[in-house]
Order: sequence, then structure tokens, then C-alpha cells
Amino acid sequence: MNRINKIFAERSHGLLSLYFCAGHPTPDSTVPVIKTLARRGIDFIEVGIPFSDPMADGPVIQDAATKSLRGGMTLRKLFSELQDIRSEVDIPLILMGYMNPIYHYGFEAFFRRCAEIGIDGVIMPDLPFRDYLEQVKPIADRWDVRVIMLITPETSDERIRFIDEHTDGFIYMVSSAATTGMQKEFDASKQAYFSRVESMGLKHPRMIGFGISNRQTLEAAQRNAAGAIIGSKFVTLLDELKDPDKALDALMTALES
Repeated sequence: MNRINKIFAERSHGLLSLYFCAGHPTPDSTVPVIKTLARRGIDFIEVGIPFSDPMADGPVIQDAATKSLRGGMTLRKLFSELQDIRSEVDIPLILMGYMNPIYHYGFEAFFRRCAEIGIDGVIMPDLPFRDYLEQVKPIADRWDVRVIMLITPETSDERIRFIDEHTDGFIYMVSSAATTGMQKEFDASKQAYFSRVESMGLKHPRMIGFGISNRQTLEAAQRNAAGAIIGSKFVTLLDELKDPDKALDALMTALES
């Protein structure tokens, strides 16, 4: 069973996923960050593939991607660094990246390499759903890699149900239509969005991301979905502290306040 499906079969609430950008905060930090998060009990990890034009990301992750690219990180290098990762960690690993570098690598080669290494899922924020159905899904299914699709407050009920019907793993529920970044709270409109999707009775679990940085936003996410995805706050702490253990300690302190 794919590790993503397995973790949701075992637990339906209170999950926590962390995002960081490969090659950040230092060129050689990708594997140590993964190993630290796995050792510390994070439920699954999203590893960002740096790209020069990350249109869905706010300034924190854009800056991390820029530093990573300057340090020499590429998709091929990332695959090389992760070659033996499954001898050391067993939690679900998801690659998050834009279509351009994946397209140039080649969809077939990309998903085959993910399967060889033990990558469980892929998120491509700029992947059109039609291209997913016609070009990407058949290849990803063949290699048993989940392609996670995003929904936003602007996504219609009809579209959400269509995504729920034609994907696997979980649905990435973006808290707002804005770019990634930290928020102090989720306002009434976001709460209404969470409630609307909850009432739809979807068959796949949901994870809420974008804007989670404190106790209030974390509890709101975990109350309205299977769990939360945190990116910008953790990336900021990694950049400041340069140590994944210290960054995680600081994150947990922030999530308690």
C-alpha cells in the first residue's frame, strides 16, 4: 500500500506535514532535514523542488528556492541525494514542484524515478486538471505515485467532487486563494469554506495548508480536516537557525502560542 494511503487508514485526525525546500538552508541539508523530521515524529514531509518562478509561493519560499538554486540544487541532484533515503526513513515523502522542471525531466522518467527512490506523492500547483487526467495520471498510476490536487475557496463544489472522484491519497485544501505565507487567524470566510467542504462528505481525506503558523490556525486546520501542512513558518525558522532540530523546537513553541 502506498504510504500516503496507509497513514490515512491508520489515522484520520491530528496529522502534521511539514514543507521545506530541497537544498535549503544549506546545499547539503536536504537529507538531514528529512531524517530529523522523521525522527521527531512528523507524519509526512513535502520536499520542495526549487524553481525560479514559484507563482503560488510567497516571499519566504521564493527566497528559499532562490538560495537553493544558487547553491546548485536541481531535480537530478535531488533524486541523487534521495537515492538511499528509504534505508533511513519510512514516513510518506511528497515532492512539491512546478511543471516546468518536471516536464523537462520527462513525466515517465520522473515518476519512474520517484517509484525507484520511494517517493509516495507529487504536488504540482500549476498542473491543469485536464493535463493531469490525460497525460500525468496514467503514468503516475502505473508507478503507484499519488498526484495530489489542490482546491481553494474559489473552487466550485462540482469541481471539488470531480477532483475527489479522479484522484487518490488526499486533497490539499488551500486555506486561501493567496500565495503561501503565515496568517494569525482564519477569518469567517475561511471558516465558512472549511465548513462547506466538510459538509460535502468527500471520500478522500483533506489536509489544510497555507497560512498555518500558530496555535489558532493549527487547531482550526486540524478541526476541519485530517491535519495541517506547514511551510513558510518552518522554512523561516530553518533559514534563521540553520538547524532542523532547533527549527522544529521553535516551530512547536510557536504552535503552542
